[in-house]
Amino acid sequence: MLAIIAAALLAGSLVYCVLVVIAARNYLSQEIPAIERPAPISVLKPLSGVDEGLEANLRSFFEQDHPDFELLFAVRESTDPAAVIVRALIEKFPSRQARLVITGDPPYPNAKVYSLDRMVAEAQHEVLVMSDSDIRVELGFLRSIAAEFCDPRVSMATCPYRAVAGKSYWSQLEAEGMNTDFLAGLLVARMIEGVKFAVGPTIAARKKALAAIGGFAKLRNYLAEDFVMGKFAAQAGMGVILSRKIVEHRIGSQNLRASIAHRLRWARSTRRSRPFGYFGQLFTHPLLLALLVCAVQPSWWPALIAACLLRVLAAYATCEWILRTPPRFHLLLIEDILQFAFWLAGFFGNTIEWRGRQYFLHPDGRFEPRSR
Repeated sequence: MLAIIAAALLAGSLVYCVLVVIAARNYLSQEIPAIERPAPISVLKPLSGVDEGLEANLRSFFEQDHPDFELLFAVRESTDPAAVIVRALIEKFPSRQARLVITGDPPYPNAKVYSLDRMVAEAQHEVLVMSDSDIRVELGFLRSIAAEFCDPRVSMATCPYRAVAGKSYWSQLEAEGMNTDFLAGLLVARMIEGVKFAVGPTIAARKKALAAIGGFAKLRNYLAEDFVMGKFAAQAGMGVILSRKIVEHRIGSQNLRASIAHRLRWARSTRRSRPFGYFGQLFTHPLLLALLVCAVQPSWWPALIAACLLRVLAAYATCEWILRTPPRFHLLLIEDILQFAFWLAGFFGNTIEWRGRQYFLHPDGRFEPRSR
């Protein structure tokens, strides 16, 4: 009976790998429309401290060739080291419309949401691009976003990302997981049920769409404010898409402790944001399920070969076809083991660590500072 159950789970996992390949082709079949009259854009960048490569990340936005855009940056205090970098870039690019917003201490549990709320209040344009500090973009990024928003049916777009690791082994493993498993899940969800979510590193939205879902005041108590932003927009009948423009997510050289804290935060947040989808992540581990099948029924060893082939093909589809980065197959098995371990850990515990602070996570995805 155990062998039959394991085989059934593995069969579902192999089907999932095939769906990833199909979903990748489906995603690539959509084209970025030609620009007729590009909409002006306000870029919102919440900052806190200096991430690895921050100056280059921010400079990539100053160097955009879109004809009409502004840049807004938010820090909690004027003495934040990120503010020094922003001021230097503003001086280096005097022709750019760029401003620094000092927010003060956030009254919201989610400090990032408060920063975005403050910047939206000052943004001059209807189309907003909300991007994290560790994001780097190619020339033409804003033009592509403006082209997608030429379609009046599009209210929100979430950008897939290519994770770029630092020098640490742990960041390399995490980047490989992002570039394979995480992106694969986005693509399959898009193909099967449509885009009913958003992912945090870079989201574009119309101001009126944010206002229609209750604004950032409605998102202030959520840890995964990006996901619920897209969820609320889709529930309101707005057009949410997975953008065809890829951004770079520079995750830096995380040590083991930082990687564990980040993965646990991600797992516990995801379980509360998408509880049914979180259970379904069991099928995203074909190699481990194949090993389980072989452990209980050694004569079924060909299942391991099939799992390896389809796992490699799915990883190739996301990394090579979409992200244009070679997959590092030697990391896959180790990353799969880690992903599975953190998936299990996500079922337990209700606290997370975020930027050095401890928070209590509620079952519905809301969170609050943990009382001492």
